Amino acid sequence: MATITVPAHQKGDVLVDYEDKKFEDVKAAPGEKALVTFHTVAFEGSIGLVNLLQASRLIQKGFETSVLLYGPGVTLGVQRGFPKLGDEAFPGHLNFNGRIEKIINDGGKVYACRFALQALYGHGEGALIPGVIPISPLDVLDIVLLHRRDNAFILDTWTL
Repeated sequence: MATITVPAHQKGDVLVDYEDKKFEDVKAAPGEKALVTFHTVAFEGSIGLVNLLQASRLIQKGFETSVLLYGPGVTLGVQRGFPKLGDEAFPGHLNFNGRIEKIINDGGKVYACRFALQALYGHGEGALIPGVIPISPLDVLDIVLLHRRDNAFILDTWTL
């Protein structure tokens, strides 16, 4: 039988060199824009939360940042809570809400497709987190094209 000779990890141990950054810390030039799109279901994986964190990072780097929620992505932008809206049913339950609120409070814009909101998921505009801007389904393509025209950085989050 194998014998373990390495001591077990302890709380506070460092397992990787998280301070070793290989690339320059890129900052936005004045007027540079970024768009992060979401076609992913809330709580179906980590990509929704990870790329909301990326949107916050883009804001911190100085990009004029917009977030587009369309298709199942609108599920990231609805108010949550249990037993009442705003109540955290379990730790992390309101991560999406908190992150979207932070993006808005930090100057980012968050847009949600009205078609997906109502036709696909049965929500009205009143279900959105305050500050999320409802848009026409015809605007979904146009916001991407406008950002492309402006040479914006576009991060697409598309999963099923």
